[in-house]
Amino acid sequence: MQKILFIDRDGTLIEEPQDEQIDSFAKLKFTRGVFKNLGFIRQQLDFKFVMVSNQDGLGTSSFPEDTFWPVHNFILQTLEGEGITFDDMLIDRHFPEDNSPMRKPGTGMLTAYIDNPDIDMAGSYVIGDRDSDAQLAANLGCKALILGRDGLTWDKIAELLFAGERTAEVKRTTKETDILVKINLDGSGKTDISTGLGFFDHMLEQIGKHGMMDLTIHTKGDLEVDEHHTIEDTAIALGECILKALGDKRGIERYGYSLPMDDCLCQVALDFGGRPWLVWDAEFHREKVGEMPTEMFLHFFKSLSDSAKMNLNIKAEGQNEHHKIEGIFKALARSLKMAVKRDIYHYELPSTKGTL
Repeated sequence: MQKILFIDRDGTLIEEPQDEQIDSFAKLKFTRGVFKNLGFIRQQLDFKFVMVSNQDGLGTSSFPEDTFWPVHNFILQTLEGEGITFDDMLIDRHFPEDNSPMRKPGTGMLTAYIDNPDIDMAGSYVIGDRDSDAQLAANLGCKALILGRDGLTWDKIAELLFAGERTAEVKRTTKETDILVKINLDGSGKTDISTGLGFFDHMLEQIGKHGMMDLTIHTKGDLEVDEHHTIEDTAIALGECILKALGDKRGIERYGYSLPMDDCLCQVALDFGGRPWLVWDAEFHREKVGEMPTEMFLHFFKSLSDSAKMNLNIKAEGQNEHHKIEGIFKALARSLKMAVKRDIYHYELPSTKGTL
């Protein structure tokens, strides 16, 4: 079945001026990264390209045809010079107040695609820059990629379309804990953490925030016994989820970071080489930080290393116990961010062995 990219024009292919009307060459500026990435998508993937654009009042005195077509044709010619062509072009001329079903996010211009059984609408995307583009995708029953939302760029759009989303979910239920972990390695740092241990929640939030990963962790553990099972099993589930989201690891940087936090220097070196190992060089002299026993810090990272199949080398020096462990979690997050970064232009396993 054929997949479609329904691509907006103004604000997506070209930057949109303040008056929202590109009626002269002086206003024309292509969006950052559009040539390289849309050309890559056109060359590497089997999507049909359909331009879908609202041009308010085109052909009226407020927007004469002769101010639109020269610029529009130049846009098409320039894109074509970079290997980017469109299989169809749909332009609606209605004003918003007309409430026309043809105007985005209405689907009146797209009935030929909606009614075509050979179109894989669920596997198709709307690429745009506005809420109306997201609503169009919902109305069509396809997915949306909205530039600027959660930092989405053309670079990231090309990566997601070529290499896929890296999301995973792990549920782990035992007699001692009930855990749900969800992760999006290509997220924006959104977190939803609840383990019953406030300080532990705060540390886990660092992984999402500073690793630029969307992370959900809901843990219900036997805290009436002690904190051990909650912390250990959360680490196991989180590691499994990271490993699952990484998939075949093609194109990743693989390695990743050190950072200071006030009086402390924390270093986390990481390798997603598939061989778990932990080197731990950090001492703590308090029994607890918050509700979290300091003896569990080592145990957490050992369990995480084992289940994610990663090599972790962790060192921390300093006086403040809170700063040391928070610095370690932040350094871990930055290491993860560095190591999971993908390069679709060098999309191969980062190993001479041919496997990770």
